[in-house]
Amino acid sequence: MTKEERHGAILDCLLKQGSVLVTDLASRLEVSSVTIRKDLTELEKEGKLYRSHGKAILINPFINNRTVSEKEKLNTEEKRLIGIEAAKLITPDDSIVLASGTTIHALARNLHPTSRLTVVTASLQAAEALAPLDNVELIQLGGIVRHTSLSVVGKYAEMILSGFSFSKLFLGADGINHEFGLSTTDMREAEINRVMMKAAQKTIVLADSTKFGKRGFAKICNAEDVDMIITDNRLPLPIREQIEAMGIDLIIANE
Repeated sequence: MTKEERHGAILDCLLKQGSVLVTDLASRLEVSSVTIRKDLTELEKEGKLYRSHGKAILINPFINNRTVSEKEKLNTEEKRLIGIEAAKLITPDDSIVLASGTTIHALARNLHPTSRLTVVTASLQAAEALAPLDNVELIQLGGIVRHTSLSVVGKYAEMILSGFSFSKLFLGADGINHEFGLSTTDMREAEINRVMMKAAQKTIVLADSTKFGKRGFAKICNAEDVDMIITDNRLPLPIREQIEAMGIDLIIANE
């Protein structure tokens, strides 16, 4: 097998599995681990994969901090469908807390309660979407505004949250990684998310499928700490099985 053929076989394997160990590739292609590492180094330089701890993965798992206006343009239909699915979980006279992010914003745009709903949110965009609704008792958290996410962080917001109790937290994330857990690009946002989790009876994560396998700078929690994940139908089957094996309820929007 030529080097070009090996490279093609490695990329085919990654497309099917998402990640693969160096030792598995060496066995499958009947070459040494040294040869595979050289192949992976070349492919990584070409931007075709990412190397991490003795394995290769198809995408760079580390998240860059993007502005909310940039994020709004990504996977808009998937986020809309996730927001619609999440809105179905609201019950009469419910009290919920909304974190931040464009998928949370999609939920806010799809909330049309017929009975009283109490919402506490860190997201300025979610608050703007909910403010015109007569049935919504809206509480906007105060504190330091993150310009990139248009959300509130800081000790003042955390102090306010400590006096509340919610049935549900709807949480966004920049990355969901089986090993690292849920994460975001800002440590202050990760901290307020953890305070929200303590105040809520159930944590429901809203994330499109591109967030899986990635990780941000600041860890929010372990994957098994959440109760439910709502995502889109592009989520690969192996990741679906991982989530369900952890006992997390998984809802696939529009499936």
